[in-house]
Amino acid sequence: MNLLRERAFARLWTASLLAETAEWMLQVALPVFIFQVTGSAASTAFTMVAGLVPMVVFSPLTGVLADRWDRRKLLCGVAFGQALVSLPLLAVGKTGPLAVVYVVMVAQAALASLYEPVRNALVPSLAGEDRLTAANGLMGMNSSVARLAGSSLGGAVLGFGGLGELVVLYLVLLAVAGMLLVARLGDSAGKAGGKALSDSPWRGWLDGFADIRRDRRLRVVWSALMPMSVGQGMFVVLFVVFVTRTLGGGDAEVGLLRGVQAVGGMAAGLGLAWLARRASPGKLFGWGALAFGVLAAVIWNSPLVTTSFGLYVVLFVVVGAPIVVLNAGLMSVVQLAIPPERTGRAMAGLFAGEAVFQVAGMVGAGAVAAYTGPAVLLNAQAVFGVAGGLIILFGLRARTGYR
Repeated sequence: MNLLRERAFARLWTASLLAETAEWMLQVALPVFIFQVTGSAASTAFTMVAGLVPMVVFSPLTGVLADRWDRRKLLCGVAFGQALVSLPLLAVGKTGPLAVVYVVMVAQAALASLYEPVRNALVPSLAGEDRLTAANGLMGMNSSVARLAGSSLGGAVLGFGGLGELVVLYLVLLAVAGMLLVARLGDSAGKAGGKALSDSPWRGWLDGFADIRRDRRLRVVWSALMPMSVGQGMFVVLFVVFVTRTLGGGDAEVGLLRGVQAVGGMAAGLGLAWLARRASPGKLFGWGALAFGVLAAVIWNSPLVTTSFGLYVVLFVVVGAPIVVLNAGLMSVVQLAIPPERTGRAMAGLFAGEAVFQVAGMVGAGAVAAYTGPAVLLNAQAVFGVAGGLIILFGLRARTGYR
């Protein structure tokens, strides 16, 4: 927790909290809005794909930008840019036009494609290698708080107010996040490669993948992320269907279940902040993924016994902890394996790969959900989580010795 007493890290942490809270509000509210208007799982899947495709398309540019330009300024620009492109949503009524929603999602996602690679490349310069896992744990706690606040606000404001009220709150949060990053974080924090953007975006992007190919640890990580990302794509499409049709919930219940994961995530983030120096990044990633897969299987099969909503609140609280643990381990493995001046492009390549496989999961789920029902595909997500955890635990231990 000492990191939060340091002004520069605390400002980045707070700005990320506000920006991610705003992001979660839209991530929860817009698919629900689309589902309300169309009643179609396929349309919901298309909404999610529209939010992920820009991450793949723009990843060659974002990786090079993250390594060549001032990372603080990039994060500040993303916050103000996302606020600007969301303004057309204020003109959308209760039934559309949906084309405006899709266009805004694409523009907003294009800007957001910069966010995670840049922030995760910036963290090591503020925390240092010896406190890196602690910093990632705190950022994971940050994301959990944002998920709790953003998901709850997204469902509640959409349900009790409307899309316009949701967008106004979104704009306020992003404006404050941007203002926190206007001033410098320190003498060297935020600066990347130190020279003008000269690399070809495609060359820089390929260099990031080359870094992943050269390091055995990162090849193992990539092998685990592929099935887990497909499973995540299935989840984001079918979660709304699971809550509304299987559990009989509504907007507020969708937001609540997405949000309460943060309670377990906050506990895990605090634990990592205290115990990070004793924790192996590889084991955190592997055991976190394995625990997540097992808990997911319990959640998706519990309706065979009961649909009592209170049980699912508890289960979603618990499943939030391994999510933070596995993400903190994942980020630390990558940050320790890649030189600081190349972290941005490696992160961009990694996130682009995740997005590709998430899109595959979304498209697949949207196409076959009507024939199989959500239970089969959601159980597949649980299996993919277990598989990812086993790949990490056995792959890193047996092949690399990186524990």
